[in-house]
Amino acid sequence: MEEKEFDYINVIPLVDVMLVLLTIVLMTSTFIATGMISVSLPKASETQTEALKRQIISIDQSGVIYFNSTKVALQELGTKISDIDKNTPLIVRADKDVALQIFVDVLDIVNSQGFKKVAIQTERKG
Repeated sequence: MEEKEFDYINVIPLVDVMLVLLTIVLMTSTFIATGMISVSLPKASETQTEALKRQIISIDQSGVIYFNSTKVALQELGTKISDIDKNTPLIVRADKDVALQIFVDVLDIVNSQGFKKVAIQTERKG
């Protein structure tokens, strides 16, 4: 019997494996970038990022406040952020459906502590 030579290489299995790996990488990177606290951010036209060490205050949909992924009460927030350098960037992430009063209370505490670099994190429209 004579052996038949291959005329082509079947790359479909390779493409399937690469697409699965790409999906895993994208899902993992999305989880890492957004953090562990689920917050549905409001939309804005432009975003700015800084490469400095920053502190994050998150407010979830039910109004629970987190400072760097640690749950804190509104009354404790002032003491938690009082020891931080006032030039440190502070990011406030609030769910778009959170009560406005809780958001204003958090911003009032941040303002009373004298922070100079405060940003509200949003998602780009699109």
